[in-house]
Amino acid sequence: MKAEPEITLQPAKGGFTPAVAPLATSTIQSDDHQIHVGETTIPSQDDLLPAYIAKPANHSGPLPVILVVQEIFGVHEHIQDLCRRLAKQGYLAIAPELYFRQGDARQYSEISELIEQLVSQVPDSQVLADLDNTFNWAIRHGGDASKQAITGFCWGGRITWLYAAHNPQLKAAVAWYGKLVGGKTALSPKHPVDIATHLSAPVLGLYGGQDSSIPQDTVETMRQAIRAANADAEIVVYPEAGHAFLADYRLSYDAAAATDGWQRMLKWFTQHGVVGVK
Repeated sequence: MKAEPEITLQPAKGGFTPAVAPLATSTIQSDDHQIHVGETTIPSQDDLLPAYIAKPANHSGPLPVILVVQEIFGVHEHIQDLCRRLAKQGYLAIAPELYFRQGDARQYSEISELIEQLVSQVPDSQVLADLDNTFNWAIRHGGDASKQAITGFCWGGRITWLYAAHNPQLKAAVAWYGKLVGGKTALSPKHPVDIATHLSAPVLGLYGGQDSSIPQDTVETMRQAIRAANADAEIVVYPEAGHAFLADYRLSYDAAAATDGWQRMLKWFTQHGVVGVK
């Protein structure tokens, strides 16, 4: 498929979602040296889906595409920074605003209200369709159709598992501390443990052994489901880490687990043919 002309990126809304305050002193903010960054909109389901993009600045050929799926806090500064880090590794990294029809995570200062009033109102079917359209858009705008991957965090970690069973063109997925089991609703009818037999892309799951929101018995349940399905998936647990151990802007940050997990993610992408350009 012939790529469309280069897009013009607009300056992104920076800053962290208020519900995450106070910020930790370990907060990392990557620069945009040798990468292009900014926001655009993507046609999706009769709407214009906002998205943050980061990509290498000096590369004319097709780029491997990685969708970056947000935490409950939306596409705020941390998710944007992760996109920049991936761009520096040679990827076209795109983080679509998957809540935008239901509201704006930046308008909430309390996590409980954010989850109840916004996050819980977002249908899985809507999210999966928006991710499909984001990939299709990326391929028309300089992305490599043969090198599609996804990674997600917390809320996005769960979505990453679901998407690995949804998109047969996906080459690799890395899910960071996403819930594996849970109550079923009309908006969230299935969870990762329910779709293990349908995984069509290799999935690496990264979890914390001290994560009180994702008990280890649920991680073991997912491992058993993966084995029973003979799925190409692996789960790594960091015994001393809690939830959100990659989130350097939070007190939950675990530098050792975060560093190891990041390297495992990059290796996983490379191992499955989604290699960053040099």
